[in-house]
Amino acid sequence: MGLIKRVVGSTNEREVKRLLKIVDKVRGLEPTYEAMSDDELRSQTDLFKARYQQGERLDAMLPEAFAVVREAGKRVLGMRHFDVQLLGGMVLHQGRVAEMKTGEGKTLVSTLPAYLNALTGKGVHIITVNDYLARRDSEWMGRIHRFLGLAVGLNVHGLSHAEKQEAYLADVTYGTNAEFGFDYLRDNMVMNTEEMVQRPLHYAIVDEVDSILIDEARTPLIISGPGEKSTDLYFMADLFVRSLVHEEDYTFDEKARTANLTDQGVHKAERYFRLENLFDPLHITTNHHITQALKAHALMHRDKDYVVLGEEVVIVDEFTGRMMQGRRYSDGLHQAIEAKEGVKVQNESRTLATITLQNYFRMYEKLSGMTGTAKTEQQEFVDIYAMDVVTIPSNRPNLRKDMSDVVYKTVKGKFQAAVLEIEARHRTGQPILVGTTSIEKSELLSGMLRAKGIPHQVLNAKHHEREAEIVSHAGGHGMVTIATNMAGRGTDIHLGEGVAELGGMHIIGTERHESRRIDNQLRGRAGRQGDPGSSQFYLSLQDDLMRLFGSDNIMGLMDKLGIEEDQPIENGMVSKAIERAQRKVEANNYDVRKHVLKYDDVMNKQREVIYTQRRRILQEQVLRPIIEGMCRDLGDFMIQTYCLQDQVPEDWDLKGLLEYGEHTFLTPHRVTEEELRRFEREELQEFLYNQVDVEYNLREETLGEFVRELERIVLLRTVDSKWMDHIDAMETLRQGIHLRSYGQLDPLTAYQQEGFQMFEDMIHSIQEEVATYVFKAQVNMPDLPPETPEPLYTSS
Repeated sequence: MGLIKRVVGSTNEREVKRLLKIVDKVRGLEPTYEAMSDDELRSQTDLFKARYQQGERLDAMLPEAFAVVREAGKRVLGMRHFDVQLLGGMVLHQGRVAEMKTGEGKTLVSTLPAYLNALTGKGVHIITVNDYLARRDSEWMGRIHRFLGLAVGLNVHGLSHAEKQEAYLADVTYGTNAEFGFDYLRDNMVMNTEEMVQRPLHYAIVDEVDSILIDEARTPLIISGPGEKSTDLYFMADLFVRSLVHEEDYTFDEKARTANLTDQGVHKAERYFRLENLFDPLHITTNHHITQALKAHALMHRDKDYVVLGEEVVIVDEFTGRMMQGRRYSDGLHQAIEAKEGVKVQNESRTLATITLQNYFRMYEKLSGMTGTAKTEQQEFVDIYAMDVVTIPSNRPNLRKDMSDVVYKTVKGKFQAAVLEIEARHRTGQPILVGTTSIEKSELLSGMLRAKGIPHQVLNAKHHEREAEIVSHAGGHGMVTIATNMAGRGTDIHLGEGVAELGGMHIIGTERHESRRIDNQLRGRAGRQGDPGSSQFYLSLQDDLMRLFGSDNIMGLMDKLGIEEDQPIENGMVSKAIERAQRKVEANNYDVRKHVLKYDDVMNKQREVIYTQRRRILQEQVLRPIIEGMCRDLGDFMIQTYCLQDQVPEDWDLKGLLEYGEHTFLTPHRVTEEELRRFEREELQEFLYNQVDVEYNLREETLGEFVRELERIVLLRTVDSKWMDHIDAMETLRQGIHLRSYGQLDPLTAYQQEGFQMFEDMIHSIQEEVATYVFKAQVNMPDLPPETPEPLYTSS
């Protein structure tokens, strides 16, 4: 294989060579567009749109469109797209992932495929990781699109309904992943089409695609409404857990993220809550609250997993270190943490609508993404999103020196050594960016630097609002910046005066992340666009990764050799152990995401059925055919239930059939049992079908045009109410489905089968309720089902 690669090149190299031929075409068109006036250049957009309407494919127009955008970039921003940026743009247009190193100008790259695909008039969405970047890019890169006659929209939290609609009608719309996903869910909860904001999902370009489609993919987007549970039990469970002794009363597993009572702990719980048997089904709620309180105390750490701001517990994203405002842990865990921290416990919420980011983004007709780090996750991009990864060559050679890891026995020894290194480099004026894995660690390091009198900036979830400003100055002379999990992605770091001569910016990693990709992101902050730079990781055998995934043998060896805590360990075995640990965790995390997706795929098929039906209800003027279809299904159900195929007609339960029919769509006492006895089974079915038509005509005569409004309100409210109950029921099923494995059943298969039956039951329940309300409701509508509750907040 090695010989073949040397002769014909790797697949990636061959793909780049093929695309370079198109780059030559774009380059050849440059003089043509340079010679045009601004108005002439702008007029190309209308010409391209006309050609598309006449049937010309976008691929055929690509060289000209890219050349036009390149010229507009020169005139509007003073930025000419490099050839490698043209390559990146082509990869994005093809619906793939473009891996481009930090500082290669991915933001500018996106203008190329965005412009080309906007010519269809169907809308292009450019997805960023936060509101700041969405605003910045819509104003900055939006200038190119506006210059060329395209409308640019911004979709961020807090917009009015009219502003949202305007943003989505634009040719190119910038916004955050969560906001696009929540808008989709909200659109499927509206009561009329005028309230919807999104158009059909056409084409998306996802910036920092690994962060959005992989790191955040484990957590679904949820729109929540008010629940009914009391918060008292959270405080009781919290007080109880505080009285427990680790190992004696409970145990926890950091790898599996589980916490459980021991037998002794169970007995204590039964005494504390005055229960005979904690595991009696009657006490499932109490047991659940105890488990969540245990997790809150044993596994969830303040200033690492979450921060407390006033009376609010805010989740910290484990990958980016950013605060996730508006999001809450599900299943009562967030409330358990609130009780632990002594802040106000919010009422548990009810899920009104939910979707995973994976399933939301897979709905786009075409999906693409760009990032500096994607190759290590290529298989996941292919398996889940059908996007392969193309590595784009850098515009200038990478001059960064990546030094070998330095490993210490203890965390204390590691940090002491890192501080000495920072002190030595700071004396020379060289800027240093230090990456930490938690707020707690960043503040520990900050304290050590203050003790040494070294001025520095700290960037973590507590300083979220200054993120871009702090990062942009990190390359200045003498700057020392501490960043949690490389928050600040998307903001370029430019070297200050004289810094290049000092060796450029130096990166210090204070811990290996569980994903090699996150480590590469940190390294990638230095050495942009041919700048010099360097990087090195300072590790210890007590770091979470090593502690949880296999440093026991190495620690034993270090003890035998008598190595001190401040003495660095240079050993190939250690480096291999670290890489093995990372690969193990990466594989585990991928399995978790696949697991989440497989279960959500079951819900996704059901969601598509419900949302398709709901949109049909909103869009059609007359809903009688839908309701008649439901009533005919009820007629089939009545025949199958009360007139069994293998029964003689004398044994049919026609009394039961009439009672059920009169409860749903038949007028009481209009038909008698004796009259029904005359029919054969098929004739009886046909009779019920005809009665639906008869009853509907009578209803329309009685209510007149009001029946149209009644149909819509009853259908929407019934579908919404039943769907929300179904979401809760499916979540309950999913939480307990793993128990099926004890009976030698595959939990996923059981979930699919039982979930399908529950969905069928829900559809039947919708049909019954719709028929009952449409045919039995009084004119003043006192019997209408309750309105869909307004969502209190959005969370995930």
